[in-house]
Amino acid sequence: MNFTLLGCGRWGSFIAWYLNKNNNDVTVWGLKGDPIVDDLFKTKKNEYVEFPESIELTYDLEYALEKSEYIIISISAQAVRSLMQNVSKIDCFKNKKFILCMKGIEDKTGARLSTILMEFGVPKENIAVWVGPGHIQAFTQGVRGVMLIDSYNTELSLFLAKYLRSDLIRFYQGKDIIGSEIGAAAKNVMGIAAGLLDGMGYSSLKGGLMARGTREVARLIKACGGNEMSAYGLCHLGDYEATLFSEFSHNRMWGERFAKGETFSKLAEGVATSSAMLAMAEKTGVELPITKTVFDVIHGNITKDEAIKNLFARENLQEF
Repeated sequence: MNFTLLGCGRWGSFIAWYLNKNNNDVTVWGLKGDPIVDDLFKTKKNEYVEFPESIELTYDLEYALEKSEYIIISISAQAVRSLMQNVSKIDCFKNKKFILCMKGIEDKTGARLSTILMEFGVPKENIAVWVGPGHIQAFTQGVRGVMLIDSYNTELSLFLAKYLRSDLIRFYQGKDIIGSEIGAAAKNVMGIAAGLLDGMGYSSLKGGLMARGTREVARLIKACGGNEMSAYGLCHLGDYEATLFSEFSHNRMWGERFAKGETFSKLAEGVATSSAMLAMAEKTGVELPITKTVFDVIHGNITKDEAIKNLFARENLQEF
């Protein structure tokens, strides 16, 4: 099959490598003038993967869209709207199947990424999401993992889950794209919370974070019309080991560096997602104490020490 990758950061470049390794024709599009893109196109490699000659690279968005039936988007969640403004100008885009492989919610609107595509005219039955646990540093070393494909179209998600699987990644089919998108995005916020705990020397609290954070996200998913059980699946809780404990997690590392008064330059989607989740919570009337605490700490509304005290001072409640 033919696949086009829009975006070639760490996940985009890995997906291109993975699909090519499994005997698919792969075209990768990147934004000209971006130093990371330009360097990859010049050298055919980055710190994660090395591209064989059979992967085609292009700066031409129209050509990239026309080349394949299946379009995988793997960019910053906050850049999806601007990308779709350009994609929607190309006539063929409505006939393509789009697979979103990123974890985030638009911070200014609280919109799930699939709904942004629909705003620009992509039929909902042509949209799928690819989420779940895994680090490309492990995958490229041959460490196996499991991930999730979800869609508004059950036939599409089932086909992709079967077709994309290999001896490296086993895919499961989801049946709750609302829960899968929210759960995957919220995982990054919990990753920052875990990093803050690590940086403060409270790593033992990450067990409590796993339990209460998942419950918090489950309430939000349900209030937004999804199945709260999705929070306990691969999209969220299943991704915690790769986020709350891994040395490779950008969000966890961002939180740890922040707690120590240091900076971390790589993308941490959880920063923007914390404000997006609070916007969703305000609309639905759901309380998100951990998310609110992460937001307040990283925006300087409270200190990290005050954050811990405030969470422990909350009224005693039943667990469920």
